[in-house]
Amino acid sequence: MKNIIQSITLSLLAAVMLLSCEKDENQVFLEGGTPPELTAVTNATTDSINLNFADADKSAISLNWTNPDYRFTTGVSSQDVSYLIEIDTVGASFSNPQKQTVAVSKELGKSFKVSEINDYLLNQLQLVPGIPHQIEIRVKSNLVNNSATLSSNALSFRVTPYAIPPKVAPPTTGELFLVGDATDGGWDNPVPVPSQQFTRVSETLYELTVPLAGGKQYLFIPKNGDWGNKFACKKTADQSADGGDFGFNWSDNFPGPAAGGTYKIQVDFQRGKYTVTKQ
Repeated sequence: MKNIIQSITLSLLAAVMLLSCEKDENQVFLEGGTPPELTAVTNATTDSINLNFADADKSAISLNWTNPDYRFTTGVSSQDVSYLIEIDTVGASFSNPQKQTVAVSKELGKSFKVSEINDYLLNQLQLVPGIPHQIEIRVKSNLVNNSATLSSNALSFRVTPYAIPPKVAPPTTGELFLVGDATDGGWDNPVPVPSQQFTRVSETLYELTVPLAGGKQYLFIPKNGDWGNKFACKKTADQSADGGDFGFNWSDNFPGPAAGGTYKIQVDFQRGKYTVTKQ
């Protein structure tokens, strides 16, 4: 009886070991892939993109790249591959936090209009219009639900962005004021000046360094003592305390920072964005 039990035990152990080996043999591992090869056709030359307001709706550049052919132990990947187009200034090595990124799913190409490229240069990279700049473009491939990222070669282009109307019209008064319970003046209007009056840096850029109370709210107003117009956000709950989009007579107050302190507020009407930075 004892021998029978030992025999059964050994048989079961052998079966478990066999199944374990088969399981190990059936595991799938990523072996690698080939970085995408990026090519481009522009509306100008091989090393420049022509940007002109009159051609805003025409094609500026068409990008194409090769499949990275991710390889697994079972063969070439049949999983979906996603791509990320990156546009940055030459020399930044695609490390610029303001670089433009465009997500592409599955396709091996993407075309951009003149207006799209010009918008990226002005409002994302914040390049000065009317002056030549050097930019570079690359593509990064990535397996869905996988961190196997491969970067393509980078292509360099000369561009001269053109000026466009501001996304948000600047105050016709040429002035801008801060009001709200996050400020020393509270919601009283008119507000204390000059402590809550912005400095006009340019036609489209205003700045103010001011103490703000934590967990409160505020607005921008173009005329001190007048509640007739304001610059605000669409929804307080969805807005970051660090800044974001704003508009003329939008409905909600801006959320103040969680912690009180001194902050620098920049209001960029050209881009339709504001930023709040702890000092």
